[in-house]
Amino acid sequence: MAGLRERKKEQTQRRIAAVALRLFAERGFDAVTINEIAEAAEVAKVTLFKYFPTKESLVLRGVGEEDLAGIVAVRPPGQSPLEALRVHYRAFATDPGAAVDRDALITQLRVIFDSPVLSSGANVLLYGQRQALARVLAEERDGLTAALMAAQITASVLTVQETFFRRLVAGASLEEAGRRLAEDVELAFDLLEHGINR
Repeated sequence: MAGLRERKKEQTQRRIAAVALRLFAERGFDAVTINEIAEAAEVAKVTLFKYFPTKESLVLRGVGEEDLAGIVAVRPPGQSPLEALRVHYRAFATDPGAAVDRDALITQLRVIFDSPVLSSGANVLLYGQRQALARVLAEERDGLTAALMAAQITASVLTVQETFFRRLVAGASLEEAGRRLAEDVELAFDLLEHGINR
């Protein structure tokens, strides 16, 4: 019975998020109210807030959730943090659309890119990701070195991801964007590993 209840909760959460995204895409993030979203999704406002504590969370779901710190923490003995992350992003680049609803992703990205509030919110989430990576790296290095490494890694990863997403928004197919992503991953990690003066 718990399985059915969880599935219903998931369906409700997805429906609310999809309705909100559609409204935001049509009218802009600032122009849509929580009341309008709840009404369009046919849920009470209190129900909406059970799933999404803020208006921003309706759009920023998934942003900054990639566990870079976890990837580094569980890497095999002898593998550097950079190599572990390179392997992860190489794998993603081989099939970037595996679990992606392309149209929903593009809509989400457009809404975020068009809203200073959401762009700022995304940056806060990504900062948390950077801090978590720095804590894991600090288990093997001094604090400043770990913080600098985390800053460089996450800035490079974010740039590669944003470039990939902007290509999709501009109309590139997943295959084309994925092929170029694979090249970008190699360039980014080569620069991280060997520096910019190579």
